[in-house]
Amino acid sequence: MLKTATDLKKLLLQKSVRTGSFTLASGKQSDLYIDCRVTALDPFGALLIGDLGWHAVRSKIHSESLKIDAIGGMTLGADPISLAVGMASAGTHPEEALQVFTVRKEPKGHGAGKQIEGNFKSGDTVVVVDDVITTGGSTLKAIDAIEREGGKVAFALVLVDREEGGRQAIEARGIHVISLFTRTTLLEG
Repeated sequence: MLKTATDLKKLLLQKSVRTGSFTLASGKQSDLYIDCRVTALDPFGALLIGDLGWHAVRSKIHSESLKIDAIGGMTLGADPISLAVGMASAGTHPEEALQVFTVRKEPKGHGAGKQIEGNFKSGDTVVVVDDVITTGGSTLKAIDAIEREGGKVAFALVLVDREEGGRQAIEARGIHVISLFTRTTLLEG
């Protein structure tokens, strides 16, 4: 079975990385498009992301003696990553298992009108997740929603940092970013 960062890198390059001319969610033009959802929704990709993501999260939790309640981020990119890491936490360290939630782009227009769905409540300390950061805009939007609902963001977990200012924008808010890959580490031979 696949187990290493090298295996995840190979899968990302095979399934998620495209070159050409693209308009990104930020509106920027780029020669690189990274659709992590394809890898995160692959069963082997999800296992790798869960294991590697949980290892990174758990290392941060232990090095800083943090108490984390849940993990989640902006739908749709963060959803499979958050679930994979949450499942890995429950499978390897049930006493430290992270609950999982998702942040809607806008509050629901009916019912309870919630913007955050799943296992999140006011007062929780959470890890915010994103699949790819470019400007950091969607991650910051998720952080704003979490804070509005009474949550505290301990740090961010990102599958790929495109190295285009997103990390700096998030860290300017006082939220450390852990990335499993950067554009450089993903594309280097």
